[in-house]
Amino acid sequence: MFLAKTDEEVELLRLNNDLVSRTLAEVAKHIKPGVTTQKLDSIAEEFIRAHGAVPGFLGYNGYPATLCISVNDAVVHGIPSSYELHEGDIVSVDCGTFLHGFYGDSAFTFPVGEVKPEVQRLLKVTRECLELGIEAAVAGGRVGDISYAVQSHAESNGYSVVRELVGHGIGRHMHEKPEVPNYGARGRGPKLVDGMAICIEPMINLGTKQVYQDLDGWTIRTRDGKPSAHFELAVVVRKDKAERLSTFKYIDEVLRLS
Repeated sequence: MFLAKTDEEVELLRLNNDLVSRTLAEVAKHIKPGVTTQKLDSIAEEFIRAHGAVPGFLGYNGYPATLCISVNDAVVHGIPSSYELHEGDIVSVDCGTFLHGFYGDSAFTFPVGEVKPEVQRLLKVTRECLELGIEAAVAGGRVGDISYAVQSHAESNGYSVVRELVGHGIGRHMHEKPEVPNYGARGRGPKLVDGMAICIEPMINLGTKQVYQDLDGWTIRTRDGKPSAHFELAVVVRKDKAERLSTFKYIDEVLRLS
């Protein structure tokens, strides 16, 4: 049994996830060829602290940075470095905050300049997978309904779904139960309860679903070296329609102006 969040807890989660969303939009302003991923990390940390919060990832299980920045074949958990973004790269930026005892968590995969059409389509379909997963996050259903929605859309478009990494509950801890896989069968898994706060985060690969962990102990990469896309939003399960806590609206505004 998974406990529903109270109205007060949902508002604190909303506060965190709105800040995460605005942080990603701030980072989006600086994504261009020649910028280092470490620079993006510094921008995010400064923005989060300026708004009274602390980075949710920094020090989490020993993680050394504010953002997870995963470029091209890196699926997730890439460590910011001196790597300079190049025209045609794609870069997943995953951000977390901690404020008033609760966490926020969201991710968006950005194109750097012009990317290949097949890679742009991967980004489009992965974001669609997230939207379909959110549509399935309705009280009375099952986690497998979300999983199936993501998997079926990805695979019907010729892509593969990462198995080793999953979405999760969120609250006073960054990762809470239930796990929310991106693959599975409808009607299976834990029951979706009104007030349950979860992060849905499709990780979809252009090629094989097989991944491996890099020598840095964090970065997860595709086994065949092909690109991977990652989008994540936090929502609260409700009776008719999931309530979104994080949003891409700030990012979309930035990208429209760029």
